[in-house]
Amino acid sequence: MNTKYVFVTGGVASSLGKGIIAASLAKLLQARGLRVTIQKFDPYLNIDPGTLNPYEHGECYVTEDGAETDLDLGHYERFLGIYTSQANNVTTGRIYNTVISKEREGAYLGKTVQIVPHITDEIKRRMLLLGQTGDYDVIITEVGGTVGDMESQPFVEAMRQLQWELPEEDFLSIHLTLIPYLKAAKELKTKPTQHSVQELQSQGVHPDIIVCRTEKELTPELRKKIALFCNVKPGHVIQSMDAWSIYQVPFNMEKEHMDDLVLNKLEIHGLPEPDLSALSAFLDRLQHPTAEVKIALVGKYVELQDAYKSIQESFVHAGAANCCKVNVVTIQADHLTPENVPEKLAGMDGILVAPGFGSRGLEGKIAAVRYARENGIPFFGICLGMQMAVVEFARNVLGWASAASTEEVPDTTCPVIDLMEEQKKTTLKGGTMRLGAYPCAVQEGTLAWKIYGKPLISERHRHRYELNNRFVAELQAAGLRVSGINPESHLAEIVEIPAHPFFIATQFHPELKSTPERPQPIFVHFVKAALDYKEATQR
Repeated sequence: MNTKYVFVTGGVASSLGKGIIAASLAKLLQARGLRVTIQKFDPYLNIDPGTLNPYEHGECYVTEDGAETDLDLGHYERFLGIYTSQANNVTTGRIYNTVISKEREGAYLGKTVQIVPHITDEIKRRMLLLGQTGDYDVIITEVGGTVGDMESQPFVEAMRQLQWELPEEDFLSIHLTLIPYLKAAKELKTKPTQHSVQELQSQGVHPDIIVCRTEKELTPELRKKIALFCNVKPGHVIQSMDAWSIYQVPFNMEKEHMDDLVLNKLEIHGLPEPDLSALSAFLDRLQHPTAEVKIALVGKYVELQDAYKSIQESFVHAGAANCCKVNVVTIQADHLTPENVPEKLAGMDGILVAPGFGSRGLEGKIAAVRYARENGIPFFGICLGMQMAVVEFARNVLGWASAASTEEVPDTTCPVIDLMEEQKKTTLKGGTMRLGAYPCAVQEGTLAWKIYGKPLISERHRHRYELNNRFVAELQAAGLRVSGINPESHLAEIVEIPAHPFFIATQFHPELKSTPERPQPIFVHFVKAALDYKEATQR
């Protein structure tokens, strides 16, 4: 069987959920025995989202191989339970960078370099790249942005060319669009969808399936109308209504027979029905919790939920594992002071201090760490959260008043957190951090050992600063234990306080590897500790 290519585009409005639809389809096909992966083509000119402010683009997701990617790759991994890579996320910037580099090398033999064919050829090469590995039966490509955007036109043109270059049974186009409900008229309106599909067709791409995001059920008459005016087959117009959980969407798409439509068009026959039993069991636990906890997420970008998307999803997974509803209360680190922390964090069953960059909000994070440490509240720090836990301990337990991170105080006389040695020679910002999966040796007899249960783990990183080894001996003597160490660099990966009921912090990002069917162990134990704390304080 040839590798099959499915393309997902969007129209009318952004943020309709192309990534969730792509991931849901991939989940259904995978559950029927196919080898599937998803890739995201983003139209912005950045090489990758690594230098983007989280307020600008949401979370920057990091893959095993160290690629800084769009947050939709997190959805892909969580739905499919397989790793993505550098090849799964391509931007316009990366395309142009490749083409211009080739031009400088003389690869085009003096030809005038143009969008067509040179840019579109490079886009097509990338679109087909994963399919040429032999590892996958189906490649799903999500095209970012909306049809009609100037930035998206080269991607749509590349799709148009592939639509005719590939065998008909190897290419399928899905268009996700909006059917708005007008309360004043009390009816759903199909005109925006008609215009969106017409725009796509005017660029030469003819969708095989139209997925309609809607608040209300689509009547058979509306479906027929959309099919007629959008030039698709009857039955190929399906609805995607708001779901109570994103993990319910594969089941909704199964009811709409989306996977059957795709398999018929791609001429793939004889597959079993999808086995979604594990995901169904997860949803059952998620929908019927027997307890609930309230956990504070102290961060710098809390106004935008997508800035901490993987952390939020990890709490969903860990909550289901504990049959517990986790109510995450986001708290802006800038607003915390030693004086108002008791009021702001009152009633919390656990405190997570989130990752971030820069000096803004650090003192608020330190205040949150101190409140958790001194009051025996379950605490979990990630990346910058770990660094601030070390600074807080150094200042308030060891009495080192000048203890700081050189990110906040470059000339501090007590740099308990310092720039990694190899980072001191780096001037470029993009793609130069410690990125991707690295091993961590876990010390026996520690909380980390209890959580992971094995001597060697692998977790993903995205940072420039580290716990300064010059101060480790004194910190450990005072009660802050380094329980996880990179076996090659000997840098601290995990710290904890044995005297505390539950106090752990990691330099790595454990949230990046959590899935519904394999929840991340630290999050699972953190939620359990929050449950125990709540029960103990309510006696």
